[in-house]
Amino acid sequence: MEFFLVILALLILIGVSNVINHFVPFIPVPLIQIALGVILALLPLGMHVEMETELFLLLFIAPLLFNDGKNVPRTALWKLRAPILMLALGLVFITVWAGGYLINWMIPSIPLPAAFALAAILSPTDVVAVSALASRVKLPKSIMHLLEGEGLMNDASGLVAFKFAVAATVTGVFSLVDATFSFIWISIGGFVGGAIVAFIIIRLRVFLRRLGMEDVTMHMLIQILTPFIIFLAVEHFHLSGILAVVAGGIVHAIERDREISPTVELQVVSKSTWSVILYVLNGLVFVLLGLQIPSVLKIIFQDPVFNNGQVILYIVVITLFLFALRFIWLTAAWSIGWMTKKAGAQKPDFKAAGIITISGVRGAVTLAGSFSIPYVLADGSPFPERSLIIFIAAGVILLTLIVASVFLPIIARAEEEEIVDKQADKTKAAAIHTHQAAIKVIESQMTDENREAALSIISRYCTKINALSYVEQEKEPAALREEEKVLRFKALEAEQRFLDKLIKDEKVDRETAFICKEYIQRMEGAVTNRMKFRFFRSVTLFRRSMLRVFKLFFPNKSEIRRINIERLEKVRDLKIRMYKAAIQEIQAGITSENHETSSMIIEEYKVLILKCKRENRGRIPSKMVDYERELFYKAIQAERDEVQDMFEKRQISREVANILRKQINLREALTINESTH
Repeated sequence: MEFFLVILALLILIGVSNVINHFVPFIPVPLIQIALGVILALLPLGMHVEMETELFLLLFIAPLLFNDGKNVPRTALWKLRAPILMLALGLVFITVWAGGYLINWMIPSIPLPAAFALAAILSPTDVVAVSALASRVKLPKSIMHLLEGEGLMNDASGLVAFKFAVAATVTGVFSLVDATFSFIWISIGGFVGGAIVAFIIIRLRVFLRRLGMEDVTMHMLIQILTPFIIFLAVEHFHLSGILAVVAGGIVHAIERDREISPTVELQVVSKSTWSVILYVLNGLVFVLLGLQIPSVLKIIFQDPVFNNGQVILYIVVITLFLFALRFIWLTAAWSIGWMTKKAGAQKPDFKAAGIITISGVRGAVTLAGSFSIPYVLADGSPFPERSLIIFIAAGVILLTLIVASVFLPIIARAEEEEIVDKQADKTKAAAIHTHQAAIKVIESQMTDENREAALSIISRYCTKINALSYVEQEKEPAALREEEKVLRFKALEAEQRFLDKLIKDEKVDRETAFICKEYIQRMEGAVTNRMKFRFFRSVTLFRRSMLRVFKLFFPNKSEIRRINIERLEKVRDLKIRMYKAAIQEIQAGITSENHETSSMIIEEYKVLILKCKRENRGRIPSKMVDYERELFYKAIQAERDEVQDMFEKRQISREVANILRKQINLREALTINESTH
């Protein structure tokens, strides 16, 4: 039961981290998840998860790297093979050598072999953290592919170097020749072994399909088990399981490209299942990392042997050394052409070198490896400074994540500003993207029953896209937004004046007037205050739900139903007159400057008038109206999701995102009011 509660708490924290990131997208999800893990560990709940390295690599790193190997662009990696090897092999070994001597010189209590072990476990970058950070900024594809390739390869080289350094520390024996040949054997053997096991699994799946066994659940289970089987099978022969799962992923990608008749259902289920698995595993990696930090800090900070300030200084110096060495290695490799000739890319400048340098964050593999350090040596004596090594590793992970989170967006943004268009053009382009996302959702939800309604909504979105594609906006977004707000308030004031006059002349009953007043309040909220609009929207939806429940339990209340229909007709008739008053008000104030915005708002009102007239003629909404309403809400949500996704990836600014959200709110408000009353 206790283990289940721990897992449940971790999964809840993953969900909470994404909710927090939704409101503060400038903070990377990994940092939020680490912080939540730290908080959970500090709470007096007694929750602690032991970091078992082999189990951690099997459960988390194996499926994550398998997926990366399956989805990484192979052509781009092959073109970048020289720079990837320079980083994944060359930089790792120079980091172990130079870093080991630096650590031993700075901390004499850590002997040279143990210092090499610490440098080795600090050498691999975390491909999961890099991907999470890179999703917030727009990096050039060549740089992103280079970082992905490095992350796939350097885990194996760093862990192999770490194992040899630890073995040398424990036994006191080390042979450079034996280590070199062992590394080559472990690496190549792991890669080839992974490819062979993956090929066997693929042949098994093909054989089962030929026997007529197309059960999606069974084939999906084989897919999920594949990275674990590859890792365990290859590790059994003391080869690199890390490289094995990468190779297995690449082989599966080749098989996927050549597969002639994959079932559509299996593709859909596979994509959905892996998205959930990766979402959970990515989150668990960083939450578990955060869970370990308090215990690591406690050992060092409570031990009088260690000077806390001095230990923190060690972390800062080692982190700066790792970044400096990475930058020097990159610029040196570029200066002799090793980093670009094979890629066929233009020689990058120091800004690109800075992006790649800052992106070299350390992560879960580093911490998991440090926890695998044995407690004692071969002679029974304690492993030298084991707690300090783990503390330094954890500190470097946090510091590299923080540095990358702060400086990577700044450097990448400076890169983007050189080619950025006007904000009005970005707003228009982003709106087109949101409409296209809505169309995709509608198309995915289309059936024979709702086809007519779906095509109607798609047609409207296509009209909006065409209008955005060809109409040039000469005004700045802030001016356009303010102009639209003024005109909408002007229209709402005209509606309010018309309604007040009818109330004063007693030409409208009290309940109908109240409903229309509530409508005006909702529209004002949609124009000015998003939270206020959400509140009124929730009230409206709740009221509509209660009405449906009432109809369900009292289906024979024909008199009540007749009264409700009559009320709706009165509300729609009054709204038509209010809309006409608003149109007259805007038409009276049209100028050459606001003509475009005025025409847009007038057209919206005309559409609302037509809808009200149509529903009054039909009295009871048709099935198509229900389908349209359902699909419209899904399209609206797709637009909101697209806006948030573009904002989190820094493709649009916060100002542009707010403009788009207000436009979406207005369209939703108009539809809710039209469908509810």
